Amino acid sequence: MPHIDLGNDQPGIRSLFYFRPETAEPLCALVEVLLRGPSTLERWERELIATHVSGLNECRYCTNTHGAYACAQAPAEVKLDLVRTENIAVPGRVGGDILAAPISDKLRALIAVAEAVQQTGQAVTLELVEAARAQGATDLEVHDTVLIAAAFCMFNRYVDGLATVAPEDPANYLQRAGLFVQNGYLPTAEAARAHQAAHI
Repeated sequence: MPHIDLGNDQPGIRSLFYFRPETAEPLCALVEVLLRGPSTLERWERELIATHVSGLNECRYCTNTHGAYACAQAPAEVKLDLVRTENIAVPGRVGGDILAAPISDKLRALIAVAEAVQQTGQAVTLELVEAARAQGATDLEVHDTVLIAAAFCMFNRYVDGLATVAPEDPANYLQRAGLFVQNGYLPTAEAARAHQAAHI
């Protein structure tokens, strides 16, 4: 049960967005740019970074949500090994499967950078950055990896710091993933504003 009265029955971060649409709008805009905007990293690769960081932070809602989003956009050879539907609601399961998935050496090196960010920004060393560069990562990809990891540490703590509800049913995450692929993150901010306007 959430620590404060959020005034809605939405799960996870959505409940916080509905509670405070003024902050939802810039947060949704940030994640839209980071995970769906133009990039030399595929959308599913960026979702995978967010998923892994969320798994390390033991944030069940974000791990399962972004794991489902990654699966919905990943190529077939990655989908096969990334998430098993019956286990998607198990905390850490999605994040734990990522390193066993058939991902590129470049993405693996960027995930190592993200892991360091999750510990502390000071854990990101020049050696980690150079290892990513050696696998073909650009400076922009390294930058965005650090920002995705840092942002998801914030999102994870926001979600869990107010004890939001994480659905147990895997179908919840998988169903929303299909809608997300079509619509992205910005409609969540719009829905939050509409909800607040209707309850003033």
